[in-house]
Amino acid sequence: MSANDAPGRDTGITGTTGNWEQLARSAAEPAAQRDEVLLLRELLAFELAGDPYAVPVERVREIVRLRPITPMPRVPEAVLGVIALRGEVIEVIDLRRRLSMPGVEPTRRSRIIVLHREDGCVAGLLVDAVNEVLRLPEDAIAPSAQGDSEAVEALCARGEEFVSLIDLEKVLDVDVER
Repeated sequence: MSANDAPGRDTGITGTTGNWEQLARSAAEPAAQRDEVLLLRELLAFELAGDPYAVPVERVREIVRLRPITPMPRVPEAVLGVIALRGEVIEVIDLRRRLSMPGVEPTRRSRIIVLHREDGCVAGLLVDAVNEVLRLPEDAIAPSAQGDSEAVEALCARGEEFVSLIDLEKVLDVDVER
């Protein structure tokens, strides 16, 4: 290997890369674009009483159709009961009741969003309908005003409307009196 064959030099051989600096710069450009993608936040959007709400996608285990819910005695009003899902018993919370909204009969669009809790357990939230996964930049999400419900931790703009981001720890902690 001669001095002219050192890395970074054009060897004149077809298929070899001669300009390492140019190659490194072109490889760095997609990384800068990836940084922008990392700033996007994914939220699962759903409906309650016609209003849009959302939860972080990373907390969602799955979305299931409504199934028979077994009532449980001596539980808070917001807890509808439990369901069996692939051999696992999952507590189901009516999000309408939890947010002090009037309850309604579930419809064909109603779903149970099965979520991972911070304590490692799993719980389900009954919602009116699941709509979509939102991909929003972090700057589109703002903390909620002090007068907002304790269960709403942030608001995010989606077109002309605002989506309320649910504080899952407060909503899933049904033992706390509201």
